Amino acid sequence: MYKNLAGRAVLAWASACFFTSFSFPAFSQPQAPKEPLKIGFVYVTPVTDAGWVRQHEEGRKAVDAALGARVKTTFVENVAEGADAERVIRDLAQQGNKLIFTPSFGYMEPTLKVAKDFPDVKFESITGYKTAPNVATANARYYEGRYLAGIAAGRMTKTNVAGYVAGFPIPEVLQGINAFALGMRSVNPNAKVIVVWLNEWFDPPKERDAAMTLFNQNADVVAFHTGSTAVMSAAQERGKMAIAYHSDMRKIAPDAQIVAVTHQWGGYYTQRARAVLDGNWKSGNLWGGVKEGMIRVGDFGTKVPKAVQQEVMARQQDIAGGKLQPFRATAGDVRDNEGHVVIAKGAQLSDDQILKMNWLAEGVQGRVTR
Repeated sequence: MYKNLAGRAVLAWASACFFTSFSFPAFSQPQAPKEPLKIGFVYVTPVTDAGWVRQHEEGRKAVDAALGARVKTTFVENVAEGADAERVIRDLAQQGNKLIFTPSFGYMEPTLKVAKDFPDVKFESITGYKTAPNVATANARYYEGRYLAGIAAGRMTKTNVAGYVAGFPIPEVLQGINAFALGMRSVNPNAKVIVVWLNEWFDPPKERDAAMTLFNQNADVVAFHTGSTAVMSAAQERGKMAIAYHSDMRKIAPDAQIVAVTHQWGGYYTQRARAVLDGNWKSGNLWGGVKEGMIRVGDFGTKVPKAVQQEVMARQQDIAGGKLQPFRATAGDVRDNEGHVVIAKGAQLSDDQILKMNWLAEGVQGRVTR
């Protein structure tokens, strides 16, 4: 009996020593990998090889390239402005996208409406102007590129007539037409610009017909503010010259393109996505241009002399450096096409005045419905 008790005591002691001397590692639950930031993009037309939507698609790809596995991007294309846009934007928010880019002016109100119902989602209304705590706006100073393209057109035209195929007479489009005319006439005072209004952003057959009409009115170079490449194709077909817009369009019009005004969204989109990832995103309103790298002129055609290319690039540097503003009157008063002084000599339009532009410059044939 005592022997058994002693044996049990030794066993108990040995067991205590064993568990005291060796400790088992604590097993912790493995941490789940951090979910990537889901980012949605809404496009107003199909994704084509060039144009407005193509540049935003390039911006989306730039976000993927810069941020890799930290983000997961998606897009919905060919979404009409209005009720359809609201449905798509809401669906993207419900799918867990925490950052949504809506790059079309007509998406502004639908974006604001959806944003009220999803306060934890960040929205970027591109070309919009109304902000909210979770809605930022951004736009580019397209008119800076238009002025530079006007210089190229003024040097290249033989008829002193340029055509301009325009979507709607909103301030952004008027800024572009006027800057183009002012740039053109800065090097060719006899130049004039004929405008054709389409009241459409994307209608390739109508865009083509408008360009053909302008060529029949003696225009030998055309610019446009619409969504397709139809104007460039028309210029190529007729043996005329054209200013590419949104994208480099030399693949479509290798002989016609003299220069391209391109939009660069990758830097801005990446910056805003990184801000969400880092937790420091804030609503705001950015209007960037050549200086910020959002607008670039280049991609000259083979017909453009080196001297003209150098002149345009020098003026681009002047804009980037603040030495040149398209809507500053230096040589004399700037008048509209009804004879009224709209910029007095020595004066410069404020951003507010540019954003509310409702006139057409001297030398432009066309009317603005007020």
